[in-house]
Amino acid sequence: MLEITTRLEKGAQAGAAAGQLRLPFDARRKSRLRARLASGEEVALLLPRGELLRGGDLLRASDGRVIEVVAEPEALLHVTCGSPAGLARAAYHLGNRHVPVQVGEGYLRLGADHVLQAMLKGLGATVTPIQAPFEPEAGAYAEGHAHHDEHSHPGRIHEHQHRE
Repeated sequence: MLEITTRLEKGAQAGAAAGQLRLPFDARRKSRLRARLASGEEVALLLPRGELLRGGDLLRASDGRVIEVVAEPEALLHVTCGSPAGLARAAYHLGNRHVPVQVGEGYLRLGADHVLQAMLKGLGATVTPIQAPFEPEAGAYAEGHAHHDEHSHPGRIHEHQHRE
């Protein structure tokens, strides 16, 4: 079984990927995982604990191949509000429950959950179920924390990271 043990620096060997590892967010939070590449080849993910993989990250396998991480589309709730204050209120209530949230221009996204959907609708939000890749905020203590767009890749959650 192919072992994947190292995450490469952002931008390293871009375009040189020899395979894709397609994973939903919950799987991209795990440092130890058995999975399959898009080709069907079985792999063992053996990364340092606390690594958060983002779509577009590049990994090095034990045989030297570079593998690209792809954020697999999954069931999400797309949340919009009639005002910035309404969106801030929705974000506050989700944060108060420690829910992973993706912040976009004028919207929030979170994993599909009927209880949270009802809460958000009760706050006056418009909630639309969608299928999309999920890239939530890394958290206030992540390396390089800042506002991120859909294509950026902040660091691990609450730890410093070491990359090759």
